[in-house]
Amino acid sequence: MSSRSALWRALLALAVVALSLWITLTTPPRLGLDLRGGTRIVLQTEDGPTARADAAATDRAVEVLRKRVDGLGVAEPSLARSGERRIVVELPGLRDPRQAAEVIGRTAQLTFHAVKGEAQHPAGSAGSAGSAGSAGSAGSEEPDGSDGSEGSPARNGTARVLADPDAPGRFLDLAAPDLTGDGVKSAEAVLDTTSGRGWTVDLAFRDGAADTWARLTGAAACAAPGDPARRVAIVLDDRIVSAPAMQTGVPCGAGIGGGSAQITGGFSAQDARDLAALVQGGALPVPVTTIEQSTVGPTLGAEAIRASAWAAVIGLACTGLFVMVVYRLLGVLATAALLLYGLISYAAVVALGATLTLPGLAGFVLAIGIAVDANVLVFERAREEYAALGRATTGRDLRRPLTTAFGKVWSAVADSHVTTLLAAGLLFVFATGPVKGFGVTLAIGVVTSLLTAMVITRLLADLTLRLPVVRRRPAVTGMAGLGRLRTRLTRRVPRLMVHRRRWLLSCAGLLMVALAGIGVRGVEFGVEFTGGRVVQYTAERPVDADAARAAIAKAGFPDAVVQTTGDGDVSVRVRESGDGEQREIREALTRVAGPVEVERDDLIGPSLGGELRTHALLALGLAVAAQLLYLTVRFRWTYATAAVAAMTQDVLLVIGLFAWLGKPVDSVFLAALLTVVGYSVNDSVVVLDRLRELRRRGGGVPLADLADRAVAQTLPRTVNTGMGALFVLVALAFLGGDSLTDFSVALLAGVVLGMASTVFTAMPLAVALEHRNPAPAAPGAAGGRSGSGRRQRAGGAGVDRDRSGAVV
Repeated sequence: MSSRSALWRALLALAVVALSLWITLTTPPRLGLDLRGGTRIVLQTEDGPTARADAAATDRAVEVLRKRVDGLGVAEPSLARSGERRIVVELPGLRDPRQAAEVIGRTAQLTFHAVKGEAQHPAGSAGSAGSAGSAGSAGSEEPDGSDGSEGSPARNGTARVLADPDAPGRFLDLAAPDLTGDGVKSAEAVLDTTSGRGWTVDLAFRDGAADTWARLTGAAACAAPGDPARRVAIVLDDRIVSAPAMQTGVPCGAGIGGGSAQITGGFSAQDARDLAALVQGGALPVPVTTIEQSTVGPTLGAEAIRASAWAAVIGLACTGLFVMVVYRLLGVLATAALLLYGLISYAAVVALGATLTLPGLAGFVLAIGIAVDANVLVFERAREEYAALGRATTGRDLRRPLTTAFGKVWSAVADSHVTTLLAAGLLFVFATGPVKGFGVTLAIGVVTSLLTAMVITRLLADLTLRLPVVRRRPAVTGMAGLGRLRTRLTRRVPRLMVHRRRWLLSCAGLLMVALAGIGVRGVEFGVEFTGGRVVQYTAERPVDADAARAAIAKAGFPDAVVQTTGDGDVSVRVRESGDGEQREIREALTRVAGPVEVERDDLIGPSLGGELRTHALLALGLAVAAQLLYLTVRFRWTYATAAVAAMTQDVLLVIGLFAWLGKPVDSVFLAALLTVVGYSVNDSVVVLDRLRELRRRGGGVPLADLADRAVAQTLPRTVNTGMGALFVLVALAFLGGDSLTDFSVALLAGVVLGMASTVFTAMPLAVALEHRNPAPAAPGAAGGRSGSGRRQRAGGAGVDRDRSGAVV
């Protein structure tokens, strides 16, 4: 490379590394709830009697919910609209999802009514009874006035009959509301120790509502003592929470002023805080329903971080050691670039404010294996160029073969990375929650891999190969030899394409086995795709699966899917999603396993499950279409069809494997599957790119022979890249815990199948399609077929081959 371009690369690399280091040291990561523990709730707004659940109404609902969540005292809560009608609420540290769901999901229509008298029956609108207390210091509340001003009569208000909280079984006839919760300025839970009322909710009202409250209480004070009309009812969502009577000191007609009031009712501390949060937040503009709910304990998240960190360290160490052994000095430089890759990609995630989730960590670790690919491609090609140029030429300038290699592999590197980016983009668009984080980190990893391999590794190599001590000892660079595997393949190129029909039939047979598993055993969709609830418990002592299953069946859940581990973990999956059912299951487990703690609780509504299932199928379909379209543009349609067919085969084989093993298919599996899509096409693209290159200068060599050469020349890269990915995935499988075991198994199968399908499916199919639909002859290409005994120069290897395929 020229000195000017080298200078610009050095400045770019130095700036990126310095900025990444500064971000890493000064900015803490934003951890998802599955890593730091807490509750995640997804709400969906529904059309109300007078309002439509559109984006504007959902935005207003978010603001109301934000006030309610602030009242819960949760540190660093997160609320955001997702789409037009969904709201994602994240509450770090909150272990009891019932508390949050009950508070933030209620409509919270707070109204104040004059009591007209007692009623004998609820007249179809009875509310649930509650406890009440006496009136405290009074205030006022702003109504939803017809003219929009504070203190005017409530709009669309109607009279109602509700249960009397002071007398169970009796009812109060209420007038239309004079005030609504919009007039409340603040609400606070207070422990009243002076009067002995216990926990109360103190209200402060806006000025305009105070006058209306004074009129309401003044009218009630005119009634005789003991008359129900002397009471004022405070109603929350059609339930009277307090109906205090005016004290004798309140003058008739004057009412109570001061801008404050007190709601009493024998509340517990938590009830008072929840009620204050509801009143403070105000009424939701439209009803909301919970469609997804997930709770993760902090211990589980800490273990996931520790396991993923160890997997990253071990995987990176093994990958680096492997690369150094195979490529020597260049391998050392690649390992240094990998370390910088980890720094830069982590800093990018932090700088973008992306939430780092458990699948996101997996994507981050997996991208380490992908980052090896570009380096391996360059180094293998540099070995070829060194062999082609000869030591006499390269000994004077070792940078020449490496520079040539960087130029020639750019097409394959770009194509392979773009195909992986397509899979990551589909994950980001169609996935939800933590899996979306996997798509983000995978995309960041792919982009960072391009930077580190094509800029940083190249810069380090250029500086190192200038050193006289290195130039005198070219063998230490790792370029001077083709490697044992490559040497064997060069001496005698395997004639794989001669038996292409056999390979295609074998792959078809393997595919039939996978399809039989899908048809016979069926695909076990996870709770995310079917709806239901999965709760993971930690028991005080190990429990037998049959004993736990029998206890839960006896409690009334015979269809529950129960799984246990030897260390006391129990996973229960049921269709029922109510909190009452979960309490019964927990009590049943307690009887056979001792006290149990909830480590993870996932609830998916059936409508959301069906939607996620549809999105999963759509994502896979679009992945296939996107890959086919991109490869058709970059290659001939025959090559594109072969690559996509091999990729589709890999996907079906992984699904069939999970069907035979009885493992669940969930959103994390979807992330693994789309990663397999990217990896499989990535591998096929590299080999097909080499075939295209050989064909351009093939000199009339038959296509099948060129395909054999392409496989032989790229097989070392395939094996070395696969080994780099396998190190990381094996570390994840053993250290990633239950959450990442299935993810790692799917990717392990996908990587192995991806390497095999390139050789035994993509290449034979490409040759077969090209024979049926031959490409037009390239301008200037030598025509004719290879004659008997005619020696052909092998593209890129600098060696000659006779008709039998042996190197001479």
